[in-house]
Amino acid sequence: MANKEEAEKLKNEANKLFTEKHYAGAVNLYTKAIDLYPENAVYFANRSFAHIKLEEYGSAVADASRAIEVDPSYAKGYYRRGDAYFMLGKFKDAIKDLKTAAKVAPKDPDLRKKLAECEKAIKRIKFEEALSTPDSEITHVSDTIDLSTMPVEDSYKGPRMQEDGAGGYTITEEFVLAMLEEFKEQRLIHRRFAFQILLQARQLLRELPSLVDIDIPADRHFTVCGDVHGQYYDLLNIWQLNGNPGPDNPYLFNGDFVDRGSFSVEVILALLAWKVLHPSCMHLTRGNHESHSMNKIYGFDGEVKHKFSGLMLDVFREVFNWLPLAFVLNRKVLVLHGGLFSKDGVSLDDLRKVERNREPPDEGLMCECLWSDPAPEQGRQASKRGVGLQFGPDITQQFLKDNGLELVVRSHEVKEEGYEVAHNGLLVTVFSAPNYCDQMGNKGAFVKFNGSDMVPHFTTFEAVPHPDVKPMAYASSFLSWGM
Repeated sequence: MANKEEAEKLKNEANKLFTEKHYAGAVNLYTKAIDLYPENAVYFANRSFAHIKLEEYGSAVADASRAIEVDPSYAKGYYRRGDAYFMLGKFKDAIKDLKTAAKVAPKDPDLRKKLAECEKAIKRIKFEEALSTPDSEITHVSDTIDLSTMPVEDSYKGPRMQEDGAGGYTITEEFVLAMLEEFKEQRLIHRRFAFQILLQARQLLRELPSLVDIDIPADRHFTVCGDVHGQYYDLLNIWQLNGNPGPDNPYLFNGDFVDRGSFSVEVILALLAWKVLHPSCMHLTRGNHESHSMNKIYGFDGEVKHKFSGLMLDVFREVFNWLPLAFVLNRKVLVLHGGLFSKDGVSLDDLRKVERNREPPDEGLMCECLWSDPAPEQGRQASKRGVGLQFGPDITQQFLKDNGLELVVRSHEVKEEGYEVAHNGLLVTVFSAPNYCDQMGNKGAFVKFNGSDMVPHFTTFEAVPHPDVKPMAYASSFLSWGM
């Protein structure tokens, strides 16, 4: 009885932390409650919900399954597992659980809405499969775009690229800087210029290998930034703090440029514009959110369609498919979005050979580049996310030794200080979206290397104000019901 009472007290404290959006702390207290009294399905379902908020969907599925084992009639167990499956893009599994929950709680209005959204997602997938074309017959949308059919009307008052005298336009630094200011005032550029940025960026990215080697001279520096996630005004702040990209100030942005934040279009066009203007001074790694499945759920699809068109969204997808998966700086530092691999002996040449022009698969090197996370425990474990894996300090040490490297830099995870050094100093996480989704309270950070020694130097920064457009404004409506 004493254990049961103490467990209930811990659950109530955890609920309070959850309400205050301290999700990691809530997980810890729910875990203590479960350790004292594991016969209560509510504790597992609540911890599952906290894992969902932390984007740890694999752990959320496991906890919801435990809740169902403890009490097969507990609707919230199926509800939470359905939520987690939906976030993983496993819509058939999600709808099965949500239907079971609906039988137990038939009057829940949020549940009915989620079921409808799930059914719509499945219909969309079936429709896309029916229209799919064999690879050998695919015509890329980007190859069909004719910029000459997009005249810039006299009524357009925004920034203009420089006319080239032959009916076309050339991107200039003056245009890019004016575009950044236009976006800051919540105005868009003409679609002609947006398409040109995309098409020129795609051509540049196609010419790169899946792993890119970068040499940094001894008297120069190089800045690596982590996730930005559509937080445009924080992106501008990075350049305010550290200078605009250019020949003397190169950058690498390490994936997850879009989704969640509601200025993702502005973020990705800004990054790609600098890439087109200074190809050797702006480098971009693919993140797990530069993918069709994530964009449908977390907002980029809806935002592009709202601000431009479905045609532009198709071109964005083709650009994302050509983003490199990893970079090596001065033959010492590996930079990739997620982490390391499920098997020993992976070489840099293996990464160079990955055929990346595709949507990310559910397993293999490309998937792990985008999704994996470090863990403090030795060896390898199943991922809390439900995709990729967790890898320990021994895995990092052996990989670096095998490949003659000194450090792994990755992103993919919110860190309270904007960065974290782990694995005995051999691995760095850098995250550049402060106060992530307007609720996490974290700092952002970037890391700078001097070519002479390649020692990481960190700069942290706070979030800056932005217009009153909430994160996830264009995301799947599924996320706003009972979440």
